[in-house]
Amino acid sequence: MKTSLRCVAVVSVLLPVCCFPEAFTIEQVLSAPFPSGLTSAAHAPRVAWIFDNKGERNIWAADAPDFVPRQVTHYTGDEGQQIASVRLSPDGKTIVYARGTELNKEETSANPLSLAKLPKQQAWAVKLSGGEPRLLGDIGCRQEGCEDLQISPDSKTVVWPAKKHIWVASLDGKKKAEQLEELLGESDTPRWSPDGKRIAFRSNRKDHSFIAVVELATKKITYLAPSTNRDAGPQWSPDSKRVVFIRQPGAQFKRPLIPEFPRPWSLCIADAQTGEGRELFHSGTSMEDSLPLFAFESLKLTDNGRIIFASEKDGRNRLYSISADGGPAQLLTPGDFDVEEVTLSGDRKSVLYTSNQNDVDRRHIWRVSATGGDPQALTSGETIEWNPVETSDGKNVLCLGSTATSPAMPYRVTTSGRELIAKNLIPAKFPEAQLITPKQVMFKSEDGLEIHGQLFTPKNQKKRGPALIFTHGGPIRQMLLGWHYMQYYHNAYAMNQYLASKGYTVLSVNYRLGIMYGRAFREPPHSVWRGASEYQDVVAGAKFLQALENVDPHRIGLWGGSYGGTLTAMGLARNSDIFKAGVDFHGVHDWATFLPMWVTENVDEAPDVKEARDLAFKSSAVASAASWRSPVLFIHGDDDRNVPFQQTTDLVEKLRAQNVDLEELVFPDEIHDLLRRADWIRAYKASAQFFDRKLAASDERQ
Repeated sequence: MKTSLRCVAVVSVLLPVCCFPEAFTIEQVLSAPFPSGLTSAAHAPRVAWIFDNKGERNIWAADAPDFVPRQVTHYTGDEGQQIASVRLSPDGKTIVYARGTELNKEETSANPLSLAKLPKQQAWAVKLSGGEPRLLGDIGCRQEGCEDLQISPDSKTVVWPAKKHIWVASLDGKKKAEQLEELLGESDTPRWSPDGKRIAFRSNRKDHSFIAVVELATKKITYLAPSTNRDAGPQWSPDSKRVVFIRQPGAQFKRPLIPEFPRPWSLCIADAQTGEGRELFHSGTSMEDSLPLFAFESLKLTDNGRIIFASEKDGRNRLYSISADGGPAQLLTPGDFDVEEVTLSGDRKSVLYTSNQNDVDRRHIWRVSATGGDPQALTSGETIEWNPVETSDGKNVLCLGSTATSPAMPYRVTTSGRELIAKNLIPAKFPEAQLITPKQVMFKSEDGLEIHGQLFTPKNQKKRGPALIFTHGGPIRQMLLGWHYMQYYHNAYAMNQYLASKGYTVLSVNYRLGIMYGRAFREPPHSVWRGASEYQDVVAGAKFLQALENVDPHRIGLWGGSYGGTLTAMGLARNSDIFKAGVDFHGVHDWATFLPMWVTENVDEAPDVKEARDLAFKSSAVASAASWRSPVLFIHGDDDRNVPFQQTTDLVEKLRAQNVDLEELVFPDEIHDLLRRADWIRAYKASAQFFDRKLAASDERQ
């Protein structure tokens, strides 16, 4: 039976179906404001961050020593306008930020409210002393996360990439934004020299790229050691004389698609005035020597002559230190774990980093000197911390953090742990006492690989009930034993808590392709479009659930978003005998058509393009659509810039042709990561009601 979601929604209001009584609502479990983008001033003991409070996004700040939060901007309403790239001026007096989303292929920013006049992505500045935000200029970049505002060392000027070039404006708003250069290609990642006289940036020419330096007084452009390679990630030396950057080989045409090749790279340093450069470090030639996942985020130049960089040459993402004058690289973070975030300390002589050392499914903050020595744990225990910053005086470390039951909030790190600095901002109706602490579980996949998961078991359950598999997106992500540091997965964690409160046992599966279990786990053979080997981990998760005493093995469903939506569709297509219902948020369903977006090489010119497309199709849900029998709910925004809406329309038509029970919830003008809180609430409510109708009709709980 084919049913429209609109009809189902009407019926569910008039005739409530089953199910389990709510311990709390989805609105309540998503009621806490979500913090992100914590940043500190270079020369003032002040921090700032973004709070998304029920869809209202604003900037907050706090000062030493008490760090009492105060709201800086005052945008109202669930408008769906993102705030990103929050930067405090070095003197701590002004904040700059980007508001709005990147452009889509039609060169428009997202318009989730379907306004007659399209919103713009723009750069703004606001004084901490008060007053309204000042418009600096338009941004309109083309990639997610491309906002990159950078303030000059004297706190007077700001630069950012826009419309393929670098733009500059005065921070006081008295001078209109102007284009700084007119080079070929696309210019991005501008970085000020510490003396404020030059700006280094990348000039991307597609098959190759240069690091360029513009001298502001003369507008002279100097290319640093130009070559056929792709150079990126410029970082200045403290004396403003040299620039360090990462070099990768240039594009190679007509390269086979199916074989996987190492991605070699090197660390280079060049004289900013003459352009002459040399190599400091060069990777090996094995797959493990490939450019590490967090290479650009980890590259830091310290004030004691050392350069911090990441390498995965032994299979784990580790930090190394090397002299700016050359020499051997020194390992800083030995051990069986991965490093994720890296930031310089207040005195710029050590780094703060987050890792899963001694706690594989959480994050904690560590410090290590750039010259070596034993790393120092700053946080530990059954908590999760991320986004560390240190104030310029070196007296305070702050971070964002959570636990299994307390949502993400800003904290000050103390000698005995951490201290919440936004105590009154968690709503009274937030259901912390009713939440479940998920259990860490491990199980073997069919090929013997160990898989980690988080198991949410309903409270007070006495008989067998329905269960769900959750798969994250990315796929280079990791779900944790608590509230997540990314808002998309913070929301998903809330949804899993809500489903568990309604009687569903939920297993969140950290399938192969995810991060923090080593490079071999993240880049397994025959995965994604080359064979979808990761799908066996989803089946293994279902078998784990089937063996639990509290689970009805005949009432197992699955849900997920993005890559999790991909795996949801695969589960329903390949194993409707196991998975009796699924909710698919914006998944990729046909790798053959999606291949040009996933692979950086020119797909059509590859010598094995036909074989690659055949393999990609066989690795997709659409290849097994004929055996799809279980009901499904598709949820997708039609302005999705990550996964084309056509991926859902095509599969829907295929399933309609064979009378599969399907429902759909479409958000006109919404993007991949839904921008409006109201849309997340509606999507999650629809998902829960769908599972209630399809899986929970014969509730066995007493």
